[in-house]
Amino acid sequence: MTTSSSERGVGLGMPELPPPAYPDDVRARLEADAREVIARYPDSRSALLPLLHLVQAEDGYVTRTGMKFCADVLELTTAEVTAVATFYSMYRRRPSGDYQVGVCTNTLCAVMGGDAIFETLQEHLGVGNGETTGDGKVTLEHIECNAACDYAPVVMVNWEFFDNQTPASATRLVDDLRAGQPVEPTRGARLCTFKETARILAGFPDERPGAVEEGGSAGHASLVGLRLAKGEAQPARVVHPRDAAPREEPVHDPSPTERLSSHDPVDTSASDPAHPSGPTAEEGE
Repeated sequence: MTTSSSERGVGLGMPELPPPAYPDDVRARLEADAREVIARYPDSRSALLPLLHLVQAEDGYVTRTGMKFCADVLELTTAEVTAVATFYSMYRRRPSGDYQVGVCTNTLCAVMGGDAIFETLQEHLGVGNGETTGDGKVTLEHIECNAACDYAPVVMVNWEFFDNQTPASATRLVDDLRAGQPVEPTRGARLCTFKETARILAGFPDERPGAVEEGGSAGHASLVGLRLAKGEAQPARVVHPRDAAPREEPVHDPSPTERLSSHDPVDTSASDPAHPSGPTAEEGE
């Protein structure tokens, strides 16, 4: 006895229909923006990445309609556009929330509490990785690295930093986002929605008054190594028991003959012509 394809669970449906086009007014607006983006590049296909952000700013994620639009204006195939859109994780392939909450679960953040934060938020929000809350406000995901290890554990919301988080502070953060309360990142400009962020990533200016001036810079912890490299001495901290208060130790002022590291510059024959080094005889002697 044989079984039919439907009984075996095999679908033999028709090929997927072409995506619907944008309404005329939306397409005209997007084409004007696209021309501005394309004009920045000597080769039009180089504009694909910002154009994907542009259509993501329109729809909240990269739709089939958005990919077809990018293919049309750049004279590419939809396969070429799809290959790029599916490669980069910043391009969403399904509807997402107003706020993308990414919890770093890479090594340092994980051991500092990132895993606990992610587990707490999953339980608190009732969603899994890459899923969105029922009110459409928050999409939760784990991120391999937020490039802010000196502030671990780190949470990012629409790519803005929230440093030194705990399960309790991260829970308050997502609750405030869902309640529409104003939320200030640790560093950088005030928070905006995912669509607004996508338009900025497409290369268009942030139109919010004062937002550009609020742009963040490297924090104190990020600059310690630079200050040391410049010879700016830091108070030496001594490891102390958990039940004892930290104490400051006198700072050793290195003498001119001392070097802080093996990577500090030293005089060589190339930098000191008065004391050349190398063979003193002619080659072959």
